[in-house]
Amino acid sequence: MSSKTSPCLVSKNVNFFALLPESVLRITLFILISLILLWVSRRPLRNFRSHGFYRFFAFEGVLALVLINHPYWFDEPFALRQLLSWTLLICSVGFVIHGVQLLRIVGGRGDRHDMPENLPFENTVKLVKVGLYRFIRHPMYASLLLLAWGALLKNQVPLTVALAIATTLFLVVTARVEERENLRFFGSQYQDYCRQSKMFIPFVF
Repeated sequence: MSSKTSPCLVSKNVNFFALLPESVLRITLFILISLILLWVSRRPLRNFRSHGFYRFFAFEGVLALVLINHPYWFDEPFALRQLLSWTLLICSVGFVIHGVQLLRIVGGRGDRHDMPENLPFENTVKLVKVGLYRFIRHPMYASLLLLAWGALLKNQVPLTVALAIATTLFLVVTARVEERENLRFFGSQYQDYCRQSKMFIPFVF
């Protein structure tokens, strides 16, 4: 009797054990980063009326999408889906950098006793309506939206599509709740600003 192992069986075993460490690594990264996000969001997670409560779940959705689709990040680099994906990802980076800079330079910083759940950089005292904020009210949430859909384009399966849709919904709810908070703080000028701008996408939505 031959002691040779079936080539098909060897191939399957090799593929399984080759993929297992990467899967474990991704799960470990998800848990570790989620713990960091839990710590950062510990205050808003105690108050479901704060925008930070819903933002935490949007962050989790983006994190899951990036880690699940990590193996396909550079797959077929010149395919249309990859070109669209990288366009969204590059825009995502630009949106968040530009948004944070304007909040810091123009928005200033002060105490928001009405919203103790806010992160320090969110406690602006002036309404920012220049740069990208002239066209959209939430450049940083738009950045997360672009990141989520950019990651989705790497590989679309039912799970990742569901995650992208759920992340989008959480971002919309986050923005709506934050707008109610800003309306209480800034008053009628924020109401006028809402009529003059879009939420995430200039001239569209």
